[in-house]
Amino acid sequence: MSAAARSKEKVASAIRKFFKSPDKKHEGNNEGSTNAGPSGSPGKRLRRGVSPSPAGPQVQIPKAIDTTIRARRLMKEYREIQKQSTRPEPIFTVDLVNDNLFEWHVRLHHVDPDSALAEDMAELGVPHILLHLVFPENFPFAPPFMRVVEPRIEKGFVMEGGAICMELLTPRGWASAYTVEAVLMQFAASLVKGQGRISRKSKNSKEFTKRFSVSRRTAEEAFRSLVKTHEKYGWVTPALSDG
Repeated sequence: MSAAARSKEKVASAIRKFFKSPDKKHEGNNEGSTNAGPSGSPGKRLRRGVSPSPAGPQVQIPKAIDTTIRARRLMKEYREIQKQSTRPEPIFTVDLVNDNLFEWHVRLHHVDPDSALAEDMAELGVPHILLHLVFPENFPFAPPFMRVVEPRIEKGFVMEGGAICMELLTPRGWASAYTVEAVLMQFAASLVKGQGRISRKSKNSKEFTKRFSVSRRTAEEAFRSLVKTHEKYGWVTPALSDG
């Protein structure tokens, strides 16, 4: 190759390098950007303004829901009773104690209008009989514990502390097919059958206040004694003088 040709080739090579170098540098930067994309380190992504890609779909975990047999059964019965409560002059209404599905306050508004108990309620201005129900963990295979909170009932198969002497509320007399509504209706009937009356003792006395401050414990003790008696001797309806 002549000197002129070699000189011409050098000039052409220099021109190619001049234009090619920036392109390679630019391509290198692009490759770096591609490789350091979402898979790069979090610090680099933040500096480049690239949000980190989540490891997987973000699923909000709901709060635990009680799906036990007891909860399902009570929720169904509570809704049914609430429907009944919307009718004009409902027989009874229900409220949850501290929003606890397993503890109810039931207000019995009406008993047999021809009974002495109904006359007592009208005379004394008692709008309802307040009941307290507690449902055990093995409900509906075991009965709820039910007691009368107020007013103080004499006879009517209501015992000390408001405990209730009813066979179906005992383990031996209970059946899982019984509904809470059926229990309440049976209780209302037993009050009248047992000639229940509202006590005339003053609610302002210290003795009355003290008695009701421990009424639940007293009722539980009385009911346990009742259950033991019936387990030993069978179910015998007590005399009216015994409550």
